[in-house]
Amino acid sequence: MKYAIVGTGSRHAMFRRAITETHAHDNELVALCDSNPVRLGVSAALVPEQPGNGIATYAAAEFDRMLLEQQPDTVIVTTPDYLHHDYIVRALRAGRNVMTEKPMTVDLAKLKAILDAQAETGKSVTVTFNYRYTPARTQIKDLLMSGAIGDITQVDFRWYLDRVHGADYFRRWHRYKDKSGGLLVHKSTHHFDLLNWWVASTPKAVSANGKRVFYTPEMAAKLGLSDHSDRCHTCPVFDRCDYRLDLAADPALNALYLEAEDEDGYFRDRCVFADDITIEDTMQVQVRYENDVFLNYTLCAYSPWEGLEVKFHGTKGELTHRHVEVHGVFGGVRDHAHDESMTTTLHLHGSHPEQLQVWEGSGDHGGADPVMLGYLFEPSSMEPDRYARASSHREGAWSILTGIAANEAIATGTAIDIDALLARAGIKLGR
Repeated sequence: MKYAIVGTGSRHAMFRRAITETHAHDNELVALCDSNPVRLGVSAALVPEQPGNGIATYAAAEFDRMLLEQQPDTVIVTTPDYLHHDYIVRALRAGRNVMTEKPMTVDLAKLKAILDAQAETGKSVTVTFNYRYTPARTQIKDLLMSGAIGDITQVDFRWYLDRVHGADYFRRWHRYKDKSGGLLVHKSTHHFDLLNWWVASTPKAVSANGKRVFYTPEMAAKLGLSDHSDRCHTCPVFDRCDYRLDLAADPALNALYLEAEDEDGYFRDRCVFADDITIEDTMQVQVRYENDVFLNYTLCAYSPWEGLEVKFHGTKGELTHRHVEVHGVFGGVRDHAHDESMTTTLHLHGSHPEQLQVWEGSGDHGGADPVMLGYLFEPSSMEPDRYARASSHREGAWSILTGIAANEAIATGTAIDIDALLARAGIKLGR
């Protein structure tokens, strides 16, 4: 199978290594494409030795020529979110299958363009939701499928980003809602996809509240950082800011971004307290699903710890899962959790709570990435997937619709009917 990757920022490396190293048998990376020649060169240099003249590289403006010359079977899209639709649509119309990072796209117009191109060409779009493949999350699906708590009636889901990871969304292109869809699309698409999969349904109605209260100029003043620069690298308060990012001190970030700035003017270390940020850092969403399950969802981007808490209420009892990823940030260093960082509790009516043995795995994202990559690039080596974890354009669409509807609910102060939202956009999407 021949692959080409467009977008050589940090997220593409997982796919590059899978194709050229872990699952190199019967797979070939034929080209890399990016708008920045420095990042393109860094990635190409890390590709294991190839036959002939090595890996082919193309500027972003040469994307269509790359498709014609290299004839990839599948194009992998790992560009910034707001550009996904352009490369997905062009690849589909050129007769290629597509694999894309989440979120599939960021708004309704771009979603319609993708869905129309897929319907017209019949080619496949795969969205890489690695959270589905985390053993502990798969165990939850297994328990719910088995009817362990009876019929699911409602879910409480809370996700906490610490002040290192959370802050990072406010210094990159993600900080502009037109480029990322805000955290309710860029980040929460993972969570809304899990919920769609866990409860085996799709969102019907959405209401939401959201605001930016921490990553603000006012907070900078409270912290004594009013005289900050527009970026960390030249900031006069760098040494006393707990939210600084030192690009020069990180070899990978230095090579990918600091040394590449002169090519495109992209700064990876913008100030998290800037006035022009347009995304929220505090969000709550309420969802009613097609099967009448209710959801309460919270996302906080400035917590003292990082992880998730989810509780499923059912007719027979409750299922609770908690995962502590980072205990806290101390002196600027994240204290990552290790042993006993995940707990899953089954509490049935008339019984004492039972602490279950949590399914475990090894590798990135709690053991998810190796499993997902196996199914993507070497499916013959994997067991048949009884949990239906693969995600197409359909799952990709439903995963972002909750966030898109939540953004509209925040903007308008009204509840959003998903079917009406799709109808206004001219989108037909089966449930």
